Amino acid sequence: MLKRTTLIALLAATTVTGCANSNVFSGDVYTRDRAKQVQTVSFGTITSTRPVTIQAQDESVLGTIGGGVVGGLLGSTIGGGSGRNLATAGGAIGGAAAGNAIGNRLNQVDGVELEIKRDTGEIIVVVQKASPTFTTGARVRMTQSNGRVNVAVVN
Repeated sequence: MLKRTTLIALLAATTVTGCANSNVFSGDVYTRDRAKQVQTVSFGTITSTRPVTIQAQDESVLGTIGGGVVGGLLGSTIGGGSGRNLATAGGAIGGAAAGNAIGNRLNQVDGVELEIKRDTGEIIVVVQKASPTFTTGARVRMTQSNGRVNVAVVN
């Protein structure tokens, strides 16, 4: 019983840590492939903001697998014979669904949709991680490379 409890705790911990959010949607964090690249710089003013949610990954595979394993292990402790088999299968299916939902929720980041009027007069929309510095009327600096834009408030 102790081995089973330890295994369940280990799987749950692995599932949770594997779904942790990252700051890749922040204007302050660059991915490895964007470092040391020439980027164009433009300036503008935020004309409106709208809170959004950014989903870091489409599906939480680790959450689904971890939840299915944990649910199957828990289900296997119920009943005996064919009832135990049904409980194991039901626990695995329910655990996988719950693990996927939890993993997807853990992979969400609070974001903001910024409508920006560039100094050239062009209006663009950029979505990135939320920051209290993004307010209507704020001056921003935009760096762009390969269709990706990072926005930072100019002090």
